[in-house]
Amino acid sequence: MKRKHLKEFLAIRGMGQVISVTVAMLVMVLVFGVINPSFFSGENTTNLLRQVVPILIVGIGQSFVMITGGIDLSIGSVAGMSSMISATLMTAGRMDPWMASLITLVACCAVGLLNGLLVSITKLPAFIATLGTMIIARGIAQLANGNMNTDGIPAEAEAFKNLFYYGDTFGLYNPIWIGIFLFLVFAFVLGKTCTGRHTYAIGSNYEAAKLSGVNVVLAETKVYVFSAFLAGVVGLMLTAQSGMGTMNAGMSYELNAVAASVIGGVSTMGGQGLLFGTVIGSFIWGVLNNGLQFAGAPLALRNLVIGVVVIISVLIDRIARSGKLSLFKKRPPR
Repeated sequence: MKRKHLKEFLAIRGMGQVISVTVAMLVMVLVFGVINPSFFSGENTTNLLRQVVPILIVGIGQSFVMITGGIDLSIGSVAGMSSMISATLMTAGRMDPWMASLITLVACCAVGLLNGLLVSITKLPAFIATLGTMIIARGIAQLANGNMNTDGIPAEAEAFKNLFYYGDTFGLYNPIWIGIFLFLVFAFVLGKTCTGRHTYAIGSNYEAAKLSGVNVVLAETKVYVFSAFLAGVVGLMLTAQSGMGTMNAGMSYELNAVAASVIGGVSTMGGQGLLFGTVIGSFIWGVLNNGLQFAGAPLALRNLVIGVVVIISVLIDRIARSGKLSLFKKRPPR
């Protein structure tokens, strides 16, 4: 019976790459630990977790979008918009931090809704639609406080700062708990609900999903709203961390989210991916950054290594899906 369960577990689509990258991550951890034993210190472990959490959260949203065969380039700008709107409401507007956070998340979801409608109804390529909203969201971030970073958020926002960055519960910083909670919620949505099944169906075969009765407009729109909501949460974390709104907050987070997703086995061709893989992909991103920093590598080299890892991950996915290297394989018409 146990053997049967093991075979079923290994047969899950995408599980093979998740296991491979998990082993690769453990090897990297051991190597960096040997190079510098301080890598295993409690302080560095906590620092690593806090670095990984924002990438994990936006990676979850990006994974949903990529499983449908799309991509969300607006993530980083939405996080920056979230930071500026929330901080502006708390400073210039003197608004209660929790009300400011709620309004901010609604605004972020509106951007996600726009992304979803542009992709699902107007049939704009996701790359173009989200590129446009990326620029729009960054413009909103700049306009929110008159093209200036905000002042420091007021002392009344101490509970807000503790929840989203500085506070801890049972020895773990609260952002880590937020990341765990969001992972569990969205892993359940992807793995156990109709929304998750429809997400995979759209990415596997859009026309077949449509003909089988899937409301493709609703299902495709949902994933972009999820992505924008999660980016908004990260923006609130950035506000709590810096104690103010900064117009450049979240810069390049969309690329980090793509990196976490594809390294963790989410297919760039759609229809395949597990959120646990995105967790591992996020940790590989974090371990590479953190470990190379401990090894004394400059930032340029860290970026170069992560870029190479992303390219290799995509090539592996292409070969695994098609049995050969086909960089120009066409997707079916939408």
